[in-house]
Amino acid sequence: MRLHVGCAQWNLKSWQGRFVPHPLPPQERLRAYARWCNAVEGNTTFYATPTRETVATWAAQTDPDFRFVIKLPKRITHERRLAGNDEELRIFLDAVEPLGSRLHALWIQLPGSFSPADTPSLAEFLARAPRSHRYAVEVRHPGFFDDAAATAQLEEVLGTVAAEWVPFDTTALFRSPPTSDMERDAWTRKPRMPLRTLALTDRPIVRYIGRDATEQTVEGWRHWVDAVTEWLREGRSPTVFIHTPDNAEAPELARRFHDAVRARLPELEPLPQPAPVGPETLF
Repeated sequence: MRLHVGCAQWNLKSWQGRFVPHPLPPQERLRAYARWCNAVEGNTTFYATPTRETVATWAAQTDPDFRFVIKLPKRITHERRLAGNDEELRIFLDAVEPLGSRLHALWIQLPGSFSPADTPSLAEFLARAPRSHRYAVEVRHPGFFDDAAATAQLEEVLGTVAAEWVPFDTTALFRSPPTSDMERDAWTRKPRMPLRTLALTDRPIVRYIGRDATEQTVEGWRHWVDAVTEWLREGRSPTVFIHTPDNAEAPELARRFHDAVRARLPELEPLPQPAPVGPETLF
């Protein structure tokens, strides 16, 4: 029984000297992060396809059971809106191939303008996509949540190819007015998404964003502790990503979420122990 938890990135300046050693060469930063968490969102691939050589260094820094959820490039999802991009997808899949089994899912994050009327485009894309990979879809148009027929149609399309629907839970973020500059920025950039806790596959993926205040973040994820505990009891293998507006405490929060679930399921496999950050002393 294993729960994977992680953050939106593996390298943040505010983590240096706290969660990971400093200074630390770029080629060692993922390795240090992987002592805190056993999964990570691959957001940078949205902006540019990495080289195979770069991806090979990611694999070299992580254990075989580490999970990457890698975002498809915006040219595929946002610019071409899933149409006429077979060659771009082939090039991308070739680039990330060195991850092997670490590539847990290809993350199809669709723009807010991608509405239920566009569901056939998603169905056609998934039908063409190689079955050698798992796919996870994040939609942001309110019609997918407000219209029962649209919800059912999307679930049917995803179910046909065993793809997951990724919830992006922003309910805690928007529960009360922002109290910091980072929270105010998040309010302008993050979508106001309805809460959805239904898993479609045996490998559900959750994206949760809390607040800069730890107690508000923890309070806001209680329903996810309940849902994830139940998924594990059902034999599912979930992955949960913890965000906050500044992400300053994200690695520790991810572990805290794991601890909360493990308190209910003591048989859950523990996370690796973080490496010491500071110099060793005799006392």
